[in-house]
Amino acid sequence: MELEIKNLSKTYSNGVQALKDVSLSIGKGMFGLLGQNGAGKSTLMRTIATLQDADSGTIHFNGIDVAKEPEKLRKTLGYLPQEFGVYPNVTAEELLSHIADMKGIVQKGERKDTVEALLQKVNLYDARNKKLDGYSGGMKQRFGIAQALVGNPDLIIVDEPTAGLDPMERNRFYNLLSELGENAVVILSTHIVEDVSTLCTDMAIIGKGEVVLTGKPDEIEEALRGKLYEMPVSKDEIGKYQEKYNVISQRFFAGRMMITILSDEMPSNGFDTKAPTLEDAYFKILSEH
Repeated sequence: MELEIKNLSKTYSNGVQALKDVSLSIGKGMFGLLGQNGAGKSTLMRTIATLQDADSGTIHFNGIDVAKEPEKLRKTLGYLPQEFGVYPNVTAEELLSHIADMKGIVQKGERKDTVEALLQKVNLYDARNKKLDGYSGGMKQRFGIAQALVGNPDLIIVDEPTAGLDPMERNRFYNLLSELGENAVVILSTHIVEDVSTLCTDMAIIGKGEVVLTGKPDEIEEALRGKLYEMPVSKDEIGKYQEKYNVISQRFFAGRMMITILSDEMPSNGFDTKAPTLEDAYFKILSEH
């Protein structure tokens, strides 16, 4: 079970090149696609999901040529887009049953069993008769996952799924997503580093439409070990340190500005060694592109 993307490019009519020769091999499990807003993640997700065509390149999944056989892919695809709309005046049970019907589950008994099982899976069964406009943001996202799982898809795409969720809802969502990766190819597209570091065994960083790094999160972190240093500074000192060092990030911590620098040698002037995180690796990539 593998998704193979080769030399994919896409330029919009306004001249913006959203994808530039993107190639990725994605196997079963959770795969994180990390990048800033506008980096090309959603364009790539929509192209994989057959919602738009690429200008060049190919996508194959389990022997399916996605460009030539879009209907075949849709039968095995679950997709939760970044902007997920729901019908406000229907219940979760009613809408999920309608979606199941459209996906080919036409036997009433089978459809009822499918809907009940999915609502149980995403912990919405007790709210199944509640209208969707009464759902919280987290509940709507979990309903989005339920509709994406109709038909037991082998390829699942979730685009920015945790944006706007509170910590408790995000944790629930993490637990749900981690289960999905046991039996399917799951692509998690996000700008939130924590999503990838928590859930994913493999990842890619995309910037300005290009894949700039691929690998396993822990190995990407480990490559920076012994090269990161941090120190608290005052705001008016930041420029001085940026001139002297490769400052990859700056953040407030306990009321003070902390800078992190990348260096092959131990700097002087009170810097402390910093244990690397995936966020550090992400900031390093952003500083280079």
